[in-house]
Amino acid sequence: MSWTCLTLHTDRDHAELWSDALSAQGALAVTLSSQATGAEEVPVFGEPGCPEMALWPHCQIEVLLPTEWDASSWLEQVSTSLAQPIPPHCSEVVADQDWVRLTQNQFDPIPAAPGLWIVPTWHEPPDPSALNLRLDPGQAFGTGSHPTTRLCLEWLATHPPRMQRVLDYGCGSGILTIAAALLGAPHPVGVDIDPIAVQTARDNATLNGVSASFYEPDSFPDSPPFDGLIANILTNPLVVLAPLLLNQLKTGGWLTLSGILSSQVERVQNAYAPDCLLSIVGEREGWVCLGGVKQVY
Repeated sequence: MSWTCLTLHTDRDHAELWSDALSAQGALAVTLSSQATGAEEVPVFGEPGCPEMALWPHCQIEVLLPTEWDASSWLEQVSTSLAQPIPPHCSEVVADQDWVRLTQNQFDPIPAAPGLWIVPTWHEPPDPSALNLRLDPGQAFGTGSHPTTRLCLEWLATHPPRMQRVLDYGCGSGILTIAAALLGAPHPVGVDIDPIAVQTARDNATLNGVSASFYEPDSFPDSPPFDGLIANILTNPLVVLAPLLLNQLKTGGWLTLSGILSSQVERVQNAYAPDCLLSIVGEREGWVCLGGVKQVY
């Protein structure tokens, strides 16, 4: 089986209008991305707490259609429904492939930190003597490949939370919660606002044979303050959540925060001061990891 892929080029003012209309007219899939590449590429971070979600100045829309459709006529119908001229575009036939195998080939074991590997289930561990965290790419953030996740894993590996109560806030796939368990935390806890992430994290913990609990914020039970807290989110939610996260941490407990761009360090530090004086504990590809200890007064 094969499909027709249409690629349209437009600007940010028309991208969502066209994307919505293409979907409404029966496209199998519609993907919106940046048209720019290399030095001209503009990063866009859809952070919670931002007043407005920006799009790229120049956008690319990829549309997947059945090959039996007349793509040109179909595109004309969409144009008529919008009363808009058709943007510059091109078309190609996408051949069927073994998509599972193709996806698997893109994910090899990752040496996330000294003595710690992230290993997809279809691979044998490259170093059986290391801690091998089994994790497949899935529906929740956290495969070990992103710089912010790597920074957290590197910090955990060099500061093993042995016999400590650890909270992973914004746990995603559960990768940091599971890593904490493998590194000696007896029963770490993960929290995420996405119910799919919570279930994914539970499945991943079972896959790795570790004891951990995962909750959505509304179902997170009251408990004594934690010995340590790690949060790999983004700057805006980290700032908004500062009082809540500090309240979950015992006096003298450690706090590690990631998902912060180099230009945002001072803003996060200010949000947690004076209760926790944060300093840079890791940097990778423009991202920063901050760490500190909740102060005793």
